[in-house]
Amino acid sequence: MMQALIEISDKQFLVQEGDKIFVPKQKAVAGDVIEVKSLMKVGQADSALSEGTAKVKVLDHVRDETIIVFRKKRRKRFQRRNGHRQHMTQVEVMSI
Repeated sequence: MMQALIEISDKQFLVQEGDKIFVPKQKAVAGDVIEVKSLMKVGQADSALSEGTAKVKVLDHVRDETIIVFRKKRRKRFQRRNGHRQHMTQVEVMSI
């Protein structure tokens, strides 16, 4: 069971083959296979710092859960409540 530490859009993910993860929005069409930077391979007994590539398949473009942004200034009758939904891409790890 080999795992790899990959980097997508300056974020790092520990994945195995077949994992489906959400990453920041990528400029790729659903169904495309893209290569990403692999920083480290981790096995059960050993791990090695080796730069390589991993192939991931773009499944879908979705939006993340709503994050509530609430601002308040006490004693001033000031309140603002906003929601934000980040654009995400769902990918599946094909090979490490």
